[in-house]
Amino acid sequence: MPGLFSPLTLRDVTFAHRAWMSPMMQFAAVVDGPEAGTPTDWHLQHFGARAIGGVALAMVEATAVEPVGRSSIYDLGLWNDAQLPGFRRLTGFVSGQGAVPGIQIVHAGRKGSTGRPWPDPTRQPEPWRTVSPSPIAFGRHPVPDELSRAEIGRIVTAFADAARRAAAAGFRVLEIHGAHGYLIHQFLSPQANVRTDEYGGTLENRTRFALEVATAVREAWPDHLPLFF
Repeated sequence: MPGLFSPLTLRDVTFAHRAWMSPMMQFAAVVDGPEAGTPTDWHLQHFGARAIGGVALAMVEATAVEPVGRSSIYDLGLWNDAQLPGFRRLTGFVSGQGAVPGIQIVHAGRKGSTGRPWPDPTRQPEPWRTVSPSPIAFGRHPVPDELSRAEIGRIVTAFADAARRAAAAGFRVLEIHGAHGYLIHQFLSPQANVRTDEYGGTLENRTRFALEVATAVREAWPDHLPLFF
């Protein structure tokens, strides 16, 4: 137990202790216009309250690297610079309370456009075409489009661009979301990935996309700041 409450330093970031706030989807982002995907007052109070309460790391929820990578229109995003002011407001407040601001970046892949867990009576569903390593549906949702090699490269770049924006927004910790059935996990899984090219088949091939994302993000994310996967 004493270790739980002792400081921890990773690269150039020191956490006051090891009690951290995990990323949890809020489904409360700006929905319309160029600032879609930006945090709102809900996020400010949600993360701000935990920072005031004493968490050492406040990890912002899964944040999409491109619009089609969202699970719903209510998700956060870091795909354009118009979103940065809202994130800077959030990181500034969290940092001011003594907590380290972190963020998780993600692409939902075939789990995109699945909506939030509760209905919005003010809006009609706004589905979009989703993507995945192979055209295999997630549950009862529509069959996704199979990603081409060029599209895979574009998404790798989108992860790197999101990492740069996260640093510019004032985040001190970055996490790549590679679990929970999202796109990176889809490439890893032989149930979602039946490709016959260099991204499918063997375990080595199925891990290729994850390694490409991790390499690109590490190059884009400042070397003195921690990167989680």
